Amino acid sequence: MRILIAEDDPVSRLLLETHLRRWGHEPVATPDGEAAWEALQRDDAPALAILDWMMPGLAGVEICRRARLRDASRALYVILLTARADRRDTVEGLGAGADDYVTKPFDAAELHARVNVGIRVAGLQAELAARIAELEEALTRVDQLHGILPICSYCKKVRNDTDSWQQVESYVSAHSNVRFNHGVCPDCKEKIVQPELDALRQARARREKVGKP
Repeated sequence: MRILIAEDDPVSRLLLETHLRRWGHEPVATPDGEAAWEALQRDDAPALAILDWMMPGLAGVEICRRARLRDASRALYVILLTARADRRDTVEGLGAGADDYVTKPFDAAELHARVNVGIRVAGLQAELAARIAELEEALTRVDQLHGILPICSYCKKVRNDTDSWQQVESYVSAHSNVRFNHGVCPDCKEKIVQPELDALRQARARREKVGKP
């Protein structure tokens, strides 16, 4: 998984990169908060970030605040790295939008476990976003069937968006997930189908009568 790193200390940044590669991930390392925020604006931005709390210019906690104000469909799991061990600092970081935190100097095994949690959550967030997009698309298709639908009083064809006429079945199928299974209702059977069958029987009977000696 691609994981963003924002750490102004070169040694700590290199150590984080080394651990992430050893765990099979692709680190995207940035030297400060501004570069990290810029990386998060890209279309291919990582869904998980490890941010140092205190950095020149833009701190990790401020990146959390900004990230939570942007489009909710762009999910981001944030782990804050902090030397602050006070409970009030922890509450502040989580309140700013961080999902987890690790105190510095960090323990590699603990960080690995927290990264794995972040990966699972990020995967669930991505799956949920995909389901929401599918639902919105389905609702959009349904919305297209609302309102006035021009239909011919005789042949029952529908005038579509290109101002041409097509069968109502094909129009509805194109604008929704509905598929048609044709049958005959009782009224049509009595009024249309049965008279046609009776007429066929009568015609056959006449032909047979004429053919007799």
